[in-house]
Formats: sequence, C-alpha cells, structure tokens
Amino acid sequence: MSIVARVYGYPPAHNAGSEWMLHSMLRPLSARGHRVTVWLSHPGSMDKSYDIDGVRVVPYQQGADFASEAQKADVLLSHFENVPLVAGLARVRQIPTVVICHDNFATTFHNAAGADLVVYNSEWIRRDGEIYYARFPREFLPRRTIVIRPPVIADEYRTEPGDCATLVNLNPDKGGDIFWQIAAWTPEWQFLGVRGAYGQQIPPPTQLLNCEVVDGVAGDQMRTHVYARSRVILMPSIYESWGRVAVEAFASGIPVIAHPTPGLVESLGEAGIFAYRDDLNAWTHALRSLRDPKNWEKASRRAKARSDELSANRDLDVWCDAVESLRDAKRRTSFPADGVDGRPRDDGHVR
Repeated sequence: MSIVARVYGYPPAHNAGSEWMLHSMLRPLSARGHRVTVWLSHPGSMDKSYDIDGVRVVPYQQGADFASEAQKADVLLSHFENVPLVAGLARVRQIPTVVICHDNFATTFHNAAGADLVVYNSEWIRRDGEIYYARFPREFLPRRTIVIRPPVIADEYRTEPGDCATLVNLNPDKGGDIFWQIAAWTPEWQFLGVRGAYGQQIPPPTQLLNCEVVDGVAGDQMRTHVYARSRVILMPSIYESWGRVAVEAFASGIPVIAHPTPGLVESLGEAGIFAYRDDLNAWTHALRSLRDPKNWEKASRRAKARSDELSANRDLDVWCDAVESLRDAKRRTSFPADGVDGRPRDDGHVR
C-alpha cells in the first residue's frame, strides 16, 4: 500500500510527543512492506527529503507536489491542523482517511468527523469523543475508531538512571514555573531542566546552584542525554492526554511524580506518584521520600512493572491491521457540515 501523511513537523527536527507517537506508528507499517511518505506543511530546518526508520519525509520546501502525489495514495493520514485539508482531498478522490486524535478538544473531534478510521491515544479521549459524537447524526460519525496508546519501545529508552530530578519542556503548561519553585525548596536534589520543542520556556528566576538547563533533545537521544541523568521525572503538567515522557522513563525504572491529569492517571496507573500542581508541599515531600533508597527502589520496581505491562499490549498489531483493512474501503461521497460554508458552528461545546 501507499500510505501518505500530511503533518506540521516530524522527527528528528520536530520532537513533540505527538510526532514521535506518529513515527512509532508509521515504522511498523513500513516494516510490513508498505510505502510510507510524510509530507510536512511547515518550513523547518530540514530542506531535503530524508528517510528515518523506513519512513520517507518530504520537507515543506520540496512539498509543492503533495496534492498530485496524495491522489495516488491508498490511504491518507493526518492530525491536528492538517486534517481539514487532507479530509477534503480524500473526499474528492474517494481515498480512505485516518485521523489521529491526541486531545479532547471539540475542534479535534469535529475535524475527525466522517473519517474512515479515527485513532484515539487513550481510553479517556475515546470516551470524550463518544460523548461529543453522540450529539450528531450517524453520518457524522467516524466509520471506525480504535485506541492506540502512544507506542514506546522500551528497549530503545532503557538505561541506568542518573541522579537528577528532571522536567522535560519548561513551558508554563508543563510546569516550568513550578519546577523552579520545587528546586528552590529542595536544595538536596540536583535538577535538570530540558528545553521543550514548543512554548515559551521559563528560565530560573534566580541563580539556583542545584539546577542545570539543557537544550531540547531529539526523541532518539532521550535515553543518553535525559534518562541516563534522571533519578526522578517531574510532570506538573496542566494537561496531558497521555504522557509519553513518563512511559519512556518507566522503561528504566525511573519514578514519575505527576499532576493527576486524566491522561497521566491512565498512563502511569498504580506506578504513578501523584501531587496536585498547586500543592508545593506535596511535591517536595514526594521528592524527599524518594531520597530514601528503599522508597526509590519500591517506586522503581512499580515503574518497571508498568513499562512491562504497557509493552505487552498488541496496539501496534491492531493499528497495522486496521490500516490494511482500508485497502478496499469505499469513501462516502459527502461529509456533514455544521455551517453553510462548512466551518464549525459555535455551539458552545468547545472545551
């Protein structure tokens, strides 16, 4: 099959969790012998086409032929802001479409309406999607939905933990400002802040001798440059639909302290150590508890067990089978439109 994706950015130049999730889903399709091509919709640092793990990536600078090449595809795939364009092209050419939903925003569900296959990245996103679609006629619904938790190949991240308490992405939504407060209150710990792929990065308000900040790290370098230096991962995120960094850290038995977003509660399971992001005492208490080697070992064993549990699932097989089942799928000839001009109607359901 020819599988063509249109997305904003892609590894190794773009390193957000959703892009690495997409890559970890496209790799096994390539391994099954399918031709997988990713076309980028935004200028980036890569100006020539390249291959990564069997996936061909065409940068924006060379992407003028996307529409003509996409017409030859057996399956079109997208996520985020590129979904409307890809869905429109697929509708005209009657090509099966796959949409990945990484969040529970109303716009995400609206854009995925009518797709042949919708992929939710967690059970809680699936539940919110079903609630959203329950308001609309049957023809508005995706033809099929599956849950594929962001795949993490544990062997690619497993290492010997280091000695730092680490936050990946220092923007406010990820807790960059909270991170520096925690560091100031627990001087007995060494802290590592990793600049993120997006969002304004919060610098330390004062010179903290127990803190180090490093530039962003590519996903395939996280084992060496982040997890090998980390003894604990901190995730005081205001929103996480899943929490890939936490699962990657679990592969090495690195405990994770997290704000209990629905996604982090689902992904971390019983291995998670949870503290509300506005309760600074809870964060410092958890860190001081993990200074005790016995407490850290117990938390580490739970982390490894959760990693093994997630690694044992068949999500990637389910995913590949679902895409291959679209080979002979027939496209519906029309998509419902909320407004006269096809744009979403403001009906008060935006979350």
